[in-house]
Amino acid sequence: MNEKPKTIAVNKKTTMNSFKLEADSDMLTKRGIKKSLIHKFVTYCRKKSPWIMHMSSGGCNGCSIEIAACIGPKFDVERFGMVSKELPRHADIILIEGPMTTKLKNRVLDIYNKTPEPKVVVAIGTCPMSNGIYFDCYNVNGPLDRFIPVDVYVPGCPPKPEAIIHGIVQALEKLDEKA
Repeated sequence: MNEKPKTIAVNKKTTMNSFKLEADSDMLTKRGIKKSLIHKFVTYCRKKSPWIMHMSSGGCNGCSIEIAACIGPKFDVERFGMVSKELPRHADIILIEGPMTTKLKNRVLDIYNKTPEPKVVVAIGTCPMSNGIYFDCYNVNGPLDRFIPVDVYVPGCPPKPEAIIHGIVQALEKLDEKA
Protein backbone atom coordinates (compact mmCIF):
# COMPACT_ATOMS: atom_id res chain seq x y z
CA MET A 1 0.00 0.00 0.00
CA ASN A 2 2.73 2.46 -0.80
CA GLU A 3 0.95 5.33 -2.45
CA LYS A 4 2.70 8.28 -3.99
CA PRO A 5 2.00 11.62 -2.31
CA LYS A 6 -0.34 13.78 -4.33
CA THR A 7 1.10 17.03 -5.65
CA ILE A 8 -0.49 20.13 -7.10
CA ALA A 9 0.96 21.95 -10.09
CA VAL A 10 0.71 25.71 -9.54
CA ASN A 11 1.52 28.30 -12.15
CA LYS A 12 4.43 30.60 -11.24
CA LYS A 13 2.21 33.65 -11.68
CA THR A 14 -0.27 32.38 -9.07
CA THR A 15 0.06 33.98 -5.64
CA MET A 16 -1.74 33.05 -2.45
CA ASN A 17 -3.92 36.15 -2.70
CA SER A 18 -5.06 35.34 -6.23
CA PHE A 19 -5.57 31.63 -5.53
CA LYS A 20 -9.16 30.86 -6.48
CA LEU A 21 -10.33 28.06 -4.25
CA GLU A 22 -13.78 27.85 -5.81
CA ALA A 23 -12.56 27.56 -9.42
CA ASP A 24 -9.95 24.93 -8.63
CA SER A 25 -12.01 22.88 -6.17
CA ASP A 26 -13.31 20.44 -8.78
CA MET A 27 -9.81 19.77 -10.08
CA LEU A 28 -8.49 19.31 -6.55
CA THR A 29 -11.24 16.98 -5.41
CA LYS A 30 -10.69 14.84 -8.52
CA ARG A 31 -7.08 14.45 -7.40
CA GLY A 32 -8.18 13.48 -3.91
CA ILE A 33 -7.47 16.69 -2.05
CA LYS A 34 -10.24 18.04 0.11
CA LYS A 35 -11.40 21.65 0.15
CA SER A 36 -10.89 21.98 3.88
CA LEU A 37 -7.21 21.09 3.59
CA ILE A 38 -6.63 23.72 0.91
CA HIS A 39 -8.62 26.29 2.87
CA LYS A 40 -6.52 25.59 6.00
CA PHE A 41 -3.32 25.93 3.98
CA VAL A 42 -4.34 29.28 2.44
CA THR A 43 -5.46 30.59 5.85
CA TYR A 44 -2.17 29.54 7.44
CA CYS A 45 -0.14 31.25 4.72
CA ARG A 46 -2.14 34.47 5.03
CA LYS A 47 -1.65 34.50 8.78
CA LYS A 48 2.09 33.88 8.63
CA SER A 49 2.81 36.21 5.71
CA PRO A 50 0.28 39.05 5.45
CA TRP A 51 0.80 41.77 2.89
CA ILE A 52 0.10 45.32 3.97
CA MET A 53 -0.77 48.41 1.96
CA HIS A 54 -0.28 51.90 3.33
CA MET A 55 -2.53 54.72 2.15
CA SER A 56 -2.74 58.35 3.15
CA SER A 57 -6.16 59.96 2.86
CA GLY A 58 -4.83 63.48 3.44
CA GLY A 59 -3.26 65.16 6.43
CA CYS A 60 0.17 66.15 7.63
CA ASN A 61 2.07 62.87 6.87
CA GLY A 62 3.24 62.57 10.47
CA CYS A 63 1.78 59.07 10.62
CA SER A 64 3.42 58.20 7.30
CA ILE A 65 6.82 58.89 8.82
CA GLU A 66 6.05 56.62 11.77
CA ILE A 67 4.79 53.85 9.46
CA ALA A 68 8.03 54.16 7.47
CA ALA A 69 9.92 53.80 10.75
CA CYS A 70 8.01 50.56 11.43
CA ILE A 71 9.10 49.13 8.11
CA GLY A 72 12.70 50.27 8.63
CA PRO A 73 15.48 48.26 10.28
CA LYS A 74 15.01 49.55 13.85
CA PHE A 75 11.48 48.23 14.42
CA ASP A 76 11.40 45.79 11.47
CA VAL A 77 7.74 44.81 11.06
CA GLU A 78 8.93 42.28 8.48
CA ARG A 79 9.91 39.97 11.32
CA PHE A 80 6.21 39.08 11.47
CA GLY A 81 6.40 38.08 7.81
CA MET A 82 4.75 41.25 6.54
CA VAL A 83 5.60 42.73 3.19
CA SER A 84 4.57 46.20 2.03
CA LYS A 85 2.70 46.15 -1.28
CA GLU A 86 1.56 48.93 -3.59
CA LEU A 87 -1.46 47.24 -5.18
CA PRO A 88 -4.72 46.70 -3.27
CA ARG A 89 -5.33 43.36 -5.00
CA HIS A 90 -2.25 41.98 -3.24
CA ALA A 91 -3.02 43.38 0.21
CA ASP A 92 -4.45 41.62 3.25
CA ILE A 93 -4.17 44.57 5.66
CA ILE A 94 -4.84 48.19 4.70
CA LEU A 95 -3.21 50.90 6.81
CA ILE A 96 -5.04 54.22 6.37
CA GLU A 97 -3.90 57.45 7.95
CA GLY A 98 -5.14 61.02 7.70
CA PRO A 99 -8.64 62.54 7.64
CA MET A 100 -11.10 61.47 4.97
CA THR A 101 -10.88 64.38 2.52
CA THR A 102 -13.30 65.08 -0.29
CA LYS A 103 -10.61 64.62 -2.91
CA LEU A 104 -9.49 61.18 -1.72
CA LYS A 105 -12.80 59.70 -0.53
CA ASN A 106 -13.54 57.92 -3.82
CA ARG A 107 -9.98 56.61 -4.05
CA VAL A 108 -10.14 55.13 -0.53
CA LEU A 109 -13.48 53.46 -1.32
CA ASP A 110 -12.08 52.13 -4.60
CA ILE A 111 -9.01 50.67 -2.90
CA TYR A 112 -11.18 49.11 -0.19
CA ASN A 113 -13.42 47.48 -2.80
CA LYS A 114 -10.46 46.16 -4.82
CA THR A 115 -8.86 44.46 -1.82
CA PRO A 116 -9.77 40.75 -1.70
CA GLU A 117 -11.55 39.16 1.23
CA PRO A 118 -10.62 38.57 4.01
CA LYS A 119 -9.24 42.05 4.61
CA VAL A 120 -8.52 44.12 7.68
CA VAL A 121 -8.53 47.93 7.86
CA VAL A 122 -6.28 49.65 10.40
CA ALA A 123 -6.86 53.35 11.14
CA ILE A 124 -3.53 54.94 12.07
CA GLY A 125 -3.60 58.15 14.13
CA THR A 126 -6.26 60.48 15.45
CA CYS A 127 -7.36 61.84 12.06
CA PRO A 128 -9.16 58.71 10.76
CA MET A 129 -10.95 58.37 14.12
CA SER A 130 -12.16 61.92 14.81
CA ASN A 131 -10.59 64.13 12.08
CA GLY A 132 -7.97 65.31 14.61
CA ILE A 133 -6.79 68.86 14.06
CA TYR A 134 -8.78 68.97 10.80
CA PHE A 135 -12.16 68.63 12.56
CA ASP A 136 -13.57 71.91 11.20
CA CYS A 137 -12.00 72.00 7.73
CA TYR A 138 -14.31 72.46 4.75
CA ASN A 139 -12.85 69.57 2.74
CA VAL A 140 -12.95 66.89 5.48
CA ASN A 141 -15.93 64.54 5.21
CA GLY A 142 -15.76 62.86 8.59
CA PRO A 143 -14.21 59.88 10.33
CA LEU A 144 -13.10 56.88 8.28
CA ASP A 145 -15.59 54.47 9.84
CA ARG A 146 -18.44 56.47 8.31
CA PHE A 147 -17.40 55.17 4.87
CA ILE A 148 -15.66 51.81 5.38
CA PRO A 149 -15.60 49.40 8.34
CA VAL A 150 -12.50 49.79 10.48
CA ASP A 151 -11.22 46.77 12.40
CA VAL A 152 -8.34 48.21 14.45
CA TYR A 153 -7.73 51.76 15.71
CA VAL A 154 -4.26 53.02 16.62
CA PRO A 155 -4.63 56.34 18.50
CA GLY A 156 -2.03 59.08 18.68
CA CYS A 157 -0.90 62.15 16.81
CA PRO A 158 1.32 60.63 15.48
CA PRO A 159 1.31 57.24 17.18
CA LYS A 160 4.62 55.69 18.18
CA PRO A 161 5.98 52.86 16.03
CA GLU A 162 5.46 50.46 18.93
CA ALA A 163 1.74 51.32 18.97
CA ILE A 164 1.51 50.81 15.20
CA ILE A 165 3.19 47.41 15.48
CA HIS A 166 0.77 46.49 18.29
CA GLY A 167 -2.13 47.52 16.04
CA ILE A 168 -0.77 45.41 13.19
CA VAL A 169 -0.46 42.40 15.50
CA GLN A 170 -4.11 42.93 16.52
CA ALA A 171 -4.96 43.12 12.80
CA LEU A 172 -3.30 39.72 12.36
CA GLU A 173 -5.62 38.29 15.00
CA LYS A 174 -8.65 39.85 13.25
CA LEU A 175 -7.43 38.45 9.93
CA ASP A 176 -7.23 35.00 11.52
CA GLU A 177 -10.81 35.35 12.82
CA LYS A 178 -12.14 36.43 9.42
CA ALA A 179 -10.41 33.67 7.47
